[in-house]
Amino acid sequence: MATAMAVTATERAVVEEEFRWLLNYEVHSVLRQLQDILKEASLRFTLPGSSTEGPAKQENFILGSGSTDQVKGVLTLQGDTLSQADVNLKISRSNQLLHFAFREDKQWKLQQIQDARNHVSQAMYLLISRDDNYQFKTGAEVLKLMDAVMLQLTRARNRLTTPATLTLPEIATSGLTRMFAPTLPSDLLVNVYINLNKLCLTVYQLHALQPNSTKNFRLAGGAVLHSPGAMFELGSQRLEVSHVHKVECVIPWLNDALVYFTVSLQLCQQLKDKISVFSSYQSYRPF
Repeated sequence: MATAMAVTATERAVVEEEFRWLLNYEVHSVLRQLQDILKEASLRFTLPGSSTEGPAKQENFILGSGSTDQVKGVLTLQGDTLSQADVNLKISRSNQLLHFAFREDKQWKLQQIQDARNHVSQAMYLLISRDDNYQFKTGAEVLKLMDAVMLQLTRARNRLTTPATLTLPEIATSGLTRMFAPTLPSDLLVNVYINLNKLCLTVYQLHALQPNSTKNFRLAGGAVLHSPGAMFELGSQRLEVSHVHKVECVIPWLNDALVYFTVSLQLCQQLKDKISVFSSYQSYRPF
């Protein structure tokens, strides 16, 4: 019995020593790694006037480069802002070619990018609030910090991977359609959003439903991308989507950011798993 108790005491001492090392050294090592990774991620979201390096550079992205695309154009992105859009649309029913671009005094804020950047900044704030001199006293304290950081990183990733679902009236009244010169025809709607690492432009062609139409009118709900046949009401008019044109392009730095989010989340989870291992010792509770 005495030998068994001695072994237990020895094991306990080893566990306590390993846990102290984890709290005092390995946790801070992981926090430094996370700070370095998220610093790189935050650089991808540099905004005008937000750094000593000057304004975020303007980047031009070519949309619809294929010869058969109905929509072609160039979108100019500066940080989280769409500063210019130059679009050509070939109308399906008449083969008419329309050209429209942002008015010089107009820019469009991409809220998804801005929100993702804000969540990265919040995660960074949580990490730097525990500098190398900070002493973690319990595993639960580390778990709480990791959960808070992971929440911000998950929200940042979700803002890029999960575009907002909008109804067609919401798209029509969002203000984007009023930013172009010449003014868009009343039978066109435009939407721009981020999906994963891609900048997407969607153009909806509409036609009005006559009051005596025999079509069964069914109001379309919210969607990231509406399909032909979707119906909605705008004012006193009933409208239906006749054609949908979607073009997109990859934004390399958004792809980088998503990779950084994934690596950071994995690091957080690995640290949580190591902390949780100690909870398996029923005779020793480091929490």
